[in-house]
Amino acid sequence: MSAPTATTTVRRFDPRAELGLIVTPVVLGAVFLAYWGWLGGQDLSSQAESALTTTNLVRQTGEQLSITALSTIGVLLIAIPLGIALTRPRGKRFAGPALAVANAGQAVPAYGLLVLMLAILGGVFGRANDNILQNTLGVWLGPGLVITVISLILFAILPVLRNTMVGLTQVDQDVIEAGLGMGMTRREVLLRIELPLAVPVMLAGVRTALVINVGMATLAFLIGGGGLGVTIRSGIQLSQNLVVLTGGVLTALLALGIDWIGGVAERLLRPKGI
Repeated sequence: MSAPTATTTVRRFDPRAELGLIVTPVVLGAVFLAYWGWLGGQDLSSQAESALTTTNLVRQTGEQLSITALSTIGVLLIAIPLGIALTRPRGKRFAGPALAVANAGQAVPAYGLLVLMLAILGGVFGRANDNILQNTLGVWLGPGLVITVISLILFAILPVLRNTMVGLTQVDQDVIEAGLGMGMTRREVLLRIELPLAVPVMLAGVRTALVINVGMATLAFLIGGGGLGVTIRSGIQLSQNLVVLTGGVLTALLALGIDWIGGVAERLLRPKGI
């Protein structure tokens, strides 16, 4: 008799979900093109034109995406293994304190967390060039970006950690016992039964972390981390409403686009039959 697994050969088709995944990028692209065309027809001042050059916007968008990607990868590397460990028999007693620490990250306002991390880590990443961390990380990331990524990891770790734990603890104990009874090891049960069944809940947490990170990355400019927040700040300082609006529109479209990518990943990675 073969061991039980968490997958089947049937995936239910949800027309509404599929339609949403198809329509969303089309709508986002149409909104971007419409806004860009409208902006091109406006009589911009020399200050606004300088702030809204394609080079600047592309560079800042790249910085925003880099911050989001690096911080999300860091969250996954920490939260998923930690969530697994905290659902094992030996780690359950530490689950409460670990969640309390993760909750503390989101309890602190985003601006306050960035400033706090700057105060704690600024000395480490802002030393002379002979500092090892500066030479290995600061040269290609910049100290502000490093501190921003660390801050976002602390801020966004909660949804992934909590959803990993919830997804694993909701797996039917009878299914786990059946796998053990058929000769599977604890590791095999985790990899072949528990994690596949927990994937939908875990992916929801990852999607939430992505949206949190892309939104908070806009504040990276406060500590020299770059991102689209630079354009918004320039617009405020120069009293150029179109510059502020452009930075806000691009940030919103980027956040919606990242959320769409998360939805596609959630759809593709969800085990069949779940």
